Amino acid sequence: MPLAPLPQIQPAKTTDMVFDQLYESIISLALAPGAKISEAEVAGDLGVSRQPVRDAFFRLSKLGFLSIRPQRATLVTRISETAVLRAAFIRTALELACLRAALPRLTARDLEQLEKDITAQEAASAAGDKAGFHALDDRFHRRICEVAGHGYAWDLIREHKAHMDRVRFLSLSFGSVDALDDHRQLLRAMTRGDGREAEEIMHRHLNRIQAVTSRLRADHPAYFEEDTA
Repeated sequence: MPLAPLPQIQPAKTTDMVFDQLYESIISLALAPGAKISEAEVAGDLGVSRQPVRDAFFRLSKLGFLSIRPQRATLVTRISETAVLRAAFIRTALELACLRAALPRLTARDLEQLEKDITAQEAASAAGDKAGFHALDDRFHRRICEVAGHGYAWDLIREHKAHMDRVRFLSLSFGSVDALDDHRQLLRAMTRGDGREAEEIMHRHLNRIQAVTSRLRADHPAYFEEDTA
């Protein structure tokens, strides 16, 4: 996988930038589940020393994305269906709480910004821009947390939903239309102030991952690990 060299930066930021590039490559499946990855090769591609790469590898291993094996090749982990469903449970609980808190705080400007997010998602979907759509999808959900006054919750959600993101990205070839429709319905319910319907839509939207994961596991068995629990 080609990686663009990084600009000259402070050492403290180098690890973060290496981590971010590798994280996005793993989430987008540019680094496929089961792929071998080398500190030396990544350092050479990015034009950095091996230490920040080693530090980034360690952080990714703690998230469950890399399997670091002494004296053996480091591997991008395969997708764990169990981890995906656990992440979906945590994300659903946090986002529903944020949605409830956001509803009484919504302003006309907030609704306008959410509408713009959906318009941008439509354009990304029509252009086949998976990475752009994924980022805009996240921005829509993050904005609801921020409207609720709990923007910090998105940091927790982002950390826990990481195992969902590879499945989400893989599903965009057929799932972006459903995601867009859910977002439109959710915004309409929020605009009406219908909390019950908004929560039902959000719950259905976030739990769609269960059916999607089963479909993708059947379509791409090599990407998934054999879960034992």
